[in-house]
Formats: sequence, structure tokens, C-alpha cells
Amino acid sequence: MDIAAESIKDLFSGGGGALGERMGIKITEASPERVVGTMPIEGNTQPYGLLHGGASCVLAETLGSVGAVLHGQTVDRPFAVGVDINATHHRGARGGIVTGVATPVHRGRTMATYEVVITDDSGERVCTARITCLLRGA
Repeated sequence: MDIAAESIKDLFSGGGGALGERMGIKITEASPERVVGTMPIEGNTQPYGLLHGGASCVLAETLGSVGAVLHGQTVDRPFAVGVDINATHHRGARGGIVTGVATPVHRGRTMATYEVVITDDSGERVCTARITCLLRGA
């Protein structure tokens, strides 16, 4: 069995893993240069009814990790492990979906960093996150 191929398949089924599936994440586009995904706000809120900041971080880590795995395939290091994530929450969101777009900041042989911009249904920026992944071989 090709472990790397299986892990790629798992990333795309169910929103990037069990947590992403529970949160309703859907990956709509994926390449090493750009990963796009959506997540419903409903069910991912904090007590005030706003999108939970941790939910934004899960979406960002999912999209950035997918990009890192796809880049890792090109340098024979197909496993990505998140080692750092940070997020700035710019505004609240109460309903609809949010869309995240991950683009690379750095893609090396052992590490990859992606910026993830999350916007609401009206295109307003809700969150900006950055995730760095360590790339590991099989």
C-alpha cells in the first residue's frame, strides 16, 4: 500500500479528516499553489453566536496542511505536520459560510508555510492565519 497516496485520499474525503468532517469543511480546490475550502458558520459558533476563532483555526490548518502535503509530494516528503499556527480575527460572522484560501508564503524541502485568508459570504475578511508545517518522508 502506498501510504502517501492513502494519506492524500484521506485529506480530501470528509473535509480533511474527522474534525474537518464534523465541522462541515469542504475542500473545493487544491494544488500546491492554492487550496480553497468552505465551512458553515452554523454549528461552529461560540456562546455569543459568532464564528468561533478556534473554528477559523481548524479551517486554516486544514487548508494549509493540504497545500503542504501536495507540495511535499513534489520534494519526496509527503507527510505534513503542523508546527505553528497563528490567526488574527478581524470581524465576527454570524451566519452562512466562510471561505478560506491558502496560498504559499514559503515552500522548502523540509518546511512549508501558507497564509490563509478567510472571508464571509459578502467577501469581507474575517480572519487571516498563517500555518507552518514540517514535511516528513515516508
